[in-house]
Amino acid sequence: MTPTQTFRHVSYLWDDAKVAELAASESNQREVDLFIYRSNLLGADLRLTNYAGGNTSVKLMETNPLTGDPVEVMWVKGSGGDIGTLTRKGCANLYVDRLHAIKKRYRGLAFEDEMVALFTHCLFDPTCAAPSIDTPLHGLLPFKHIDHLHPDALIAIAASRDGEAIMREIWGDTMAWLPWQRPGFDLGLKLEETVKQNPNLRGVILGGHGLFTWGDTSYESYMNTLEVIEQASDYLEQHYGTKRAVFGGPARESEDAQVRYQKAADLMPTLRGLASGQRQMIGHFTDDARVLEFVNSHDLPRLAQLGTSCPDHFLRTKIRPLVLDTERLAADEPTYLANAFADYRADYAAYYERNKHPNSPAIRDANPVVILYPGVGMFTFAKDKQTARVAAEFYINAINVMRGAEAVSDYVGLPEQEAFDIEYWLLEEAKLQRMPKPKALSGKIALVTGSGGGIGKAIAKKMAAEGACVILNDIDQDRLDASKAEFVKAFGADVVATTTLNVTNAASVSDAYKAACLAFGGVDIVVNNAGISISRSIAEHTIEEWDLLYDILVKGQFMVTQAAVAIMRKQKLGGDIINIVSKNALVAGPNNAGYGSAKAAQLHLSRLNAAELGGDHIRVNTVNPDAVISDSNIWAGGWAEGRAKAYGITVAELPTYYAKRTLLNEIILPDDIANACFAFVGGLLAKSTGNVLNVDGGVAMAFVR
Repeated sequence: MTPTQTFRHVSYLWDDAKVAELAASESNQREVDLFIYRSNLLGADLRLTNYAGGNTSVKLMETNPLTGDPVEVMWVKGSGGDIGTLTRKGCANLYVDRLHAIKKRYRGLAFEDEMVALFTHCLFDPTCAAPSIDTPLHGLLPFKHIDHLHPDALIAIAASRDGEAIMREIWGDTMAWLPWQRPGFDLGLKLEETVKQNPNLRGVILGGHGLFTWGDTSYESYMNTLEVIEQASDYLEQHYGTKRAVFGGPARESEDAQVRYQKAADLMPTLRGLASGQRQMIGHFTDDARVLEFVNSHDLPRLAQLGTSCPDHFLRTKIRPLVLDTERLAADEPTYLANAFADYRADYAAYYERNKHPNSPAIRDANPVVILYPGVGMFTFAKDKQTARVAAEFYINAINVMRGAEAVSDYVGLPEQEAFDIEYWLLEEAKLQRMPKPKALSGKIALVTGSGGGIGKAIAKKMAAEGACVILNDIDQDRLDASKAEFVKAFGADVVATTTLNVTNAASVSDAYKAACLAFGGVDIVVNNAGISISRSIAEHTIEEWDLLYDILVKGQFMVTQAAVAIMRKQKLGGDIINIVSKNALVAGPNNAGYGSAKAAQLHLSRLNAAELGGDHIRVNTVNPDAVISDSNIWAGGWAEGRAKAYGITVAELPTYYAKRTLLNEIILPDDIANACFAFVGGLLAKSTGNVLNVDGGVAMAFVR
């Protein structure tokens, strides 16, 4: 049995019981399984490496499928993968002797990129994942198991002015230092030569970049990696505050938590609108303690301007953030923010012009990814929620690096030209071009009232399936929790947020939009779906029932729309409001005075809003369903019995009755309403507002004209 290891700065996650399960397989299978197991453990601790950062490998003997001879093959994380979630499918596997053989084809640093195409000629399994640019860094080293990570503690040393001397102080001659160099074949050759010249090494630090460690077994490599990172972390801890206060000490105090959240929610829509000049962005907010320490510090202006060091950091965050001036923000928020973004874009364009090469890709989005708000926290913006969240994680990694480097020496960012050459690397551009095309609602945020079940859940599900982030809400917490679990399983945790919402309560409506702004940055699509149904004759209808119908259906639609418009106007991105009304807004039927008249009020309020909001490019449209029985709450509480009584039939006969009275003889389902909503927001009807779309199977009495 392996003894339990105790670490203070990293997580020891090795599980002997799990390893015993893996050991039951045949030799090669076991080696690959252990390699993937080790990779997943390392990727589970963000202090060791960031999402999709670093890579791991194992070399083992396979059988050449053509000759039947034994041959050495390297399994390594493929391009664009993440070691924390790595599977066999995400690995590249290559003949080791072929990787060494292509040294003969290498023509020097000016021809680095052409080597990547040669990696495909080294593949053992032609159907495996594409090899990454880091492949030769593993393949040219002689070790069986190799870990290449980006631990904050190691990068803090690697990004220090005195990094190499600090390395000697901690590890003596058991670690080697390679100055900053862009990853590629030449760096692989330098690693190979360094190891040849220093046979006693346990690892190599890449200046400004990260760590290479290794071992004869998967466990030995894992332990070597953890121990080196633990030793670096211990060294940093001993020096925090000894040279000077961390980040020069606080320049200001953080706002109270509730004040931070309110300020962040108020500002997010404006920031999102400004950040969405080239494509619509999704936002992320964090007031993590590490962020607050940095944004409140004396050293914030100096260090933020120096930019990030590790290539993985600035590829996600841009080289430097936008730091908000709180005094100017408070004095004139709209003017200040417009000017701050314009200045950032101009600086980025100048950075591009100073450093571009004749064959550089065209300038990309010049808006900031990271925005720092002293006293409040950090905002990040990207094409989807996961990318925005990960950008925040990467910038926290960068903060940790700056914190450590400043504690033991002086932090040194990458030279600007080196940073540009990574950001606009042709291989990186090729990777971006291979990304799948965005879905119709990518970059959009949808709030559907009453989306804990029934029609609302079906609409929200359609929005999420088409790429939108959704804010599920309901007055029933249990129903809401169950729907969230369903959405997380289907679409992932980054796509969905939840909030309780009572549409008749102004404070509840305000809180729901605050949740939407903090979760995603604002709102683009609002579907007023929350409803109630009461079927009574005029003689039996109570004033309390009348008030309840009008509060939920009419007042609720008004308040939810009013709050949405305020956010949409801050974003200046336009928007869509869809009101789920009813055939009953157009058709007079028995026992329906309260419900039918409230639905008619909803319909006319939709027309009024469409007429008023066109100048803001906010489209207001109506979907009129009829008789949506499946999974709908409106059939609870006596409505079904009331409608059956009105038509002189039984409740069981209602579905058939409703279908037979339609021109198409169709039963209407929640998905039919969801598809109608998507028709309005999916892009094909972008110039359509004030319209009514009946989804009722064809009820002639409900024809609008």
